[in-house]
Amino acid sequence: MNKSANRILHFIRTETVLFFAMVIALISCIFVPPSLNYVNYIDWDTLALLFALMAVMQGFQKAGVFIFLANSLLKTAKTSKKICVILVFLPFVFSTVITNDVSLITFVPFSITVLQMAGLQKLMVPVTIMQTIAANMGSSLTPMGNPQNLYLYSKSQIGFWELFVLMLPYVVVTAVILFLFIVMKKSESVNQVSVPVRPADYKLISICLISLVICMLGIFKIIPALIIALIIFAVFLVSDKNILTGVDYSLLLTFFAFFIFIGNIKNIEVFRNFLSFAIEGHVKAVAVLTSQIISNVPSALLLSGFTDNWKELIIGCNIGGLGTLIASMASLISYKILVQQYPKFKKQYYIFFSESNFALLIILLIIALII
Repeated sequence: MNKSANRILHFIRTETVLFFAMVIALISCIFVPPSLNYVNYIDWDTLALLFALMAVMQGFQKAGVFIFLANSLLKTAKTSKKICVILVFLPFVFSTVITNDVSLITFVPFSITVLQMAGLQKLMVPVTIMQTIAANMGSSLTPMGNPQNLYLYSKSQIGFWELFVLMLPYVVVTAVILFLFIVMKKSESVNQVSVPVRPADYKLISICLISLVICMLGIFKIIPALIIALIIFAVFLVSDKNILTGVDYSLLLTFFAFFIFIGNIKNIEVFRNFLSFAIEGHVKAVAVLTSQIISNVPSALLLSGFTDNWKELIIGCNIGGLGTLIASMASLISYKILVQQYPKFKKQYYIFFSESNFALLIILLIIALII
């Protein structure tokens, strides 16, 4: 097989969602030929804010802020139970600000190192899975917690606190279940664990804090998103260009491709009528179901073009991130990180992940019917 074919296969394997988005966008262009109307398909504000937030979080990550804080908390842990609580609730709390995928990229490798040092390798599978659930549900509490929330928040005009209150019952129930699962397990004493961390870059931290405040002005719709993106780009271009190269541009391109696809689908009468009929009165259920198949970010982008029941869609796409391994693309991050180091855990991970995720999904769906 030649190098070009290998590159294509590698791209498909590593950027499956982007590849899928590009393919369906191109197919839709056959039915609706490209024109200047395509420009109106794109939600530029969402793309701008997403870029700005990803750049800021990349800066915080490079500065070592999250690992430093995690390490400080772990110095107080003298039992396996307390270590697990800290490791699971770190991504739960931080995902409300730094997004679910960044939380898992940051804390899963850190947790693996901690559990190795503490001699608790047997807990790697359950802890990693609980971290994944924690990040996916914790992130649902705020607009900047995950990409689908940021998009739906921007498109729906729902207020920050309205979104917070909307998702709070599901997040609280998840937190209680995770906590009970940990404390009900047998605990054992461990030696104090401290992971070596590099010295903090206070200059970069200061820049990131100011940049985060600027991003929040966009979240609260005080400053236009496009202006914020330009400011953040300029700040890091001057202070540290490498941060800009670390931004997940594939996610931005995925959004762009889905915007083209959705815009075209809305102009194809037969598809528009079918999707409008399918989702009417069943927004939450359809969002959960489609998330299991194509993940919750594409589901939010797709279904937003056919309903204005934003609250139902936000709930459905957020709790729909539970379930299958691809229901939330962030879930694949933790899976890949763990099985790359411990391939023997692959089957055990998949079984426990499916059982725990579907069990919690059913509980939250029941709560959604009651509320």
